[in-house]
Amino acid sequence: MGGWRQGFHPSEEREIRVYAIVRSGGRQHKVAVGDIVEVDKISTAKVGDTVELSTLLLVDGDAVTSDPWVLAGIKVEAEVVDHHKGAKIDILRYKNKTGYRRRQGHRQQYTALKVTAIPSAAK
Repeated sequence: MGGWRQGFHPSEEREIRVYAIVRSGGRQHKVAVGDIVEVDKISTAKVGDTVELSTLLLVDGDAVTSDPWVLAGIKVEAEVVDHHKGAKIDILRYKNKTGYRRRQGHRQQYTALKVTAIPSAAK
């Protein structure tokens, strides 16, 4: 018997994947231990410091925790790796037949964080 199911056995152990959805700088990021994630600049943190990120959702294998009361006590720990600027974006404004044109550039400030620990929810 061949096909796409070849080598599949239902009793095989699946890898237990622990990840969390965290909030930082008005954005949400999916993180796992060891991931390096780029967030808006955290001006108070220096390279090598440890920061805590608030958790919105926690997935530990098949167990999903989304209760805000439980998640209030769970903080994902991350280490500041780097502060850097993102790619340059060009903002061009132009109106036809009026001679109006404006050019502006922007480079967003980012902080690179390496996730060091995701605590599990107390059951």
